[in-house]
Amino acid sequence: VQVVESGGGLVQPGGSLRLSCAASGFTFSRYNMNWYRQAPGKERELVATITTPGGSTNYADSVKGRFTISRDNAKNTVYLQMNSLKPEDTAVYYCNALRVVLGSEYDYWGQGTQVTVSS
Repeated sequence: VQVVESGGGLVQPGGSLRLSCAASGFTFSRYNMNWYRQAPGKERELVATITTPGGSTNYADSVKGRFTISRDNAKNTVYLQMNSLKPEDTAVYYCNALRVVLGSEYDYWGQGTQVTVSS
C-alpha cells in the first residue's frame, strides 16, 4: 500500500496551491478520502472529506469556501485545491484513506507534504 502526497510548498498569503494524493495497493474507489493537517504544537485536524460512493464532501469551518476536495477514481488520486491561503493554513498536510467494514477499520496514511503560507 502506498499513499503519496505532493504539491506542497511556499506560497504568499492570498495565493493558491493544489495538493495531490496518489494511492496504490488497495481499491481506492471503496475508500473515503480525507485531508488532515498538523501545525507545529497543535493536534492533527481533519480538513476535508470526500466519501464514496457519491462523492459527498465535508469541510472544517476554518477552510469552508476556500478549499475544495475532489477525487478521480480512474487515477486513484484525491486532490485538495486551496485558495485564499492564510498564514494559519501553514501545516503539514496528510492524506488518509479510510474504510469501515463490519466494524473493522482499514486506514492508510501518507507521509505528509509541507504547506507554508508566508510573505
